[in-house]
Amino acid sequence: MAGHSKWANIQHRKGKQDKIRAKVFSKLSKEITVAAKMGDPDPDKNPRLRLAVKEAKSNSVPKDVIERAIKKAVGGDAENYEEIRYEGYGPNGVAVIVEAMTDNRNRTASSVRSLFAKHGGNLGETGSVAFMFERKGQVSYPLSAGDADTVMMAAIEAGAEDVETNQGDGDEDPGAHIIWCADTDLSEVSNALEEALGESLSAKFVWRPSTTTELGLEDAQKLMKLIEALEDDDDVQNVTANFEISDEVMAQL
Repeated sequence: MAGHSKWANIQHRKGKQDKIRAKVFSKLSKEITVAAKMGDPDPDKNPRLRLAVKEAKSNSVPKDVIERAIKKAVGGDAENYEEIRYEGYGPNGVAVIVEAMTDNRNRTASSVRSLFAKHGGNLGETGSVAFMFERKGQVSYPLSAGDADTVMMAAIEAGAEDVETNQGDGDEDPGAHIIWCADTDLSEVSNALEEALGESLSAKFVWRPSTTTELGLEDAQKLMKLIEALEDDDDVQNVTANFEISDEVMAQL
């Protein structure tokens, strides 16, 4: 996942925050609406909705936007979104998973396929790259939550599987404790951690690469353009890729 945290830093440096924030608000609102429509509209009784609301709050989505997204589902005027996963390869054989929510499967498939082709990749069959990832629950805490030992003990008691502490490198990357658990345990582990460590930065489902591909500058630039184009698509919720970038290459991006 190191590559992905660096990707966030690259976006930050490029100064596209306002545009990215608007997209993030839209995507998180869609997830809230779908979660509320599929289950109970009360986050306390709907684990998926609770996680969606938490992720929205951690990304500074305003309270009224969150409430509006839930009301949309309750009122029955929400679109019928279908969740679809696309898998493919980017430059230099990097595995890419694209998660989408769409009300028009043909439109989304066509768009995702053309974006892969345009940026030097190719869309594969479902299952063609998923075996290179594990579906996991991921809970993030700021470094101020405690030292590595304190967080590790809390994670073990909460039933988590692993903890990574990233010390960060300044304002763009303030660092964090990343706690991993089985995807089926995310809600339970997240709640237990909050009792021990307080409010987390985020709690979400992610695809964790089991193998990664190291990229040079040219391939890294091509992959960034592909990921950026995919993330810019209104139907795409999340993009995950199994790449690594060295600090030297990072500095040149």
